[in-house]
Amino acid sequence: MAQVFVSIGSNINREHYINSCLDALQIEFGELELSSVYESEAVGFDGDCFYNMVAAFHTELSVGQLNLALKGIEDRNQRSRQGPKFSGRTLDIDILTYDALIGDIEGVALPREEIIHNAFVLCPLAELAPKECHPVLAETYQQLWLEYDKASQKLWLVDFSWQDEKISQMSG
Repeated sequence: MAQVFVSIGSNINREHYINSCLDALQIEFGELELSSVYESEAVGFDGDCFYNMVAAFHTELSVGQLNLALKGIEDRNQRSRQGPKFSGRTLDIDILTYDALIGDIEGVALPREEIIHNAFVLCPLAELAPKECHPVLAETYQQLWLEYDKASQKLWLVDFSWQDEKISQMSG
């Protein structure tokens, strides 16, 4: 079984669609490991702030089959694909890594480039899997986050519960 890390984001009815996504992932893939939930400004367009997080799970699906399954979850959660690439969305689920595969695998670029460019991906990934290494850069996600220019993109931890359990909580 392959270990997969996916990023999850929403800026429309955020709490509802993140919860719906986690429910669907749990039904489809079983046990999930979850990062905290972070809020960040929209990147690439003017829009409402996003909730973002990273989930890890194991699957026997191929990369292509997994990508289709994730797009199906997005579609069942009213994801519109009609607007511009950078626009608001109910749900966005992207494969970050699939084991240590590198390259274009069944139409999916692995590892996902966003890992090293977007705080809303790297920060929750570093929290969830600090000692895991980026398949290309061979640095841990924790080290990559330490080196990241945190002034370039703002994000902040938010209180969030799923299935009546806190998965993230602001301090203070």
